[in-house]
Amino acid sequence: MTNDALNNLYERRSVRAYKPEQISKDELDAVLKAGLCAPSAMNRQPTVMLVVQDKETIALLSKLNAQVMGRDIDPFYAAPTVIVVLADRTVPTHIEDGSLVLGNLMNAANALGLGSCWINRAREVFEMPEAREILCKKGIGDEYIGIGHCILGYPAGQAQQAPPTREDRVYSI
Repeated sequence: MTNDALNNLYERRSVRAYKPEQISKDELDAVLKAGLCAPSAMNRQPTVMLVVQDKETIALLSKLNAQVMGRDIDPFYAAPTVIVVLADRTVPTHIEDGSLVLGNLMNAANALGLGSCWINRAREVFEMPEAREILCKKGIGDEYIGIGHCILGYPAGQAQQAPPTREDRVYSI
């Protein structure tokens, strides 16, 4: 049994090559709305999203992310939009709640024909003074920690073929 929603989930893939043009405001708004609709434990909604489309800020965040990795690369694959998901660390389920937001962002992006990829190391990046300063300027307090970066853009090239799904991961009682 399949339908459009299920097919979207089955077909979504991480994209690691992007066209330089920026996504539209309507596309961004639709993706953000999906992130805002993500479930959270006890409906606490402890997450915030920081949308970054400024090339200089993306370059800084990319540089800091690469620094955490100890590599000289662009971990954001030249994506024109980065959505940083942060969550209030005082909420016991902040990691789980932030992860659900990231999942909704990526699935919504795929439904709209956009490419996306979850990029790790947001926690380490937003512990650095340069990145904390960005949050401070936006009024995002120290209780918020990075959960992940969702990079977005129009895919460049063909989507990669999905690897086979391992079938030994479901147990029943």
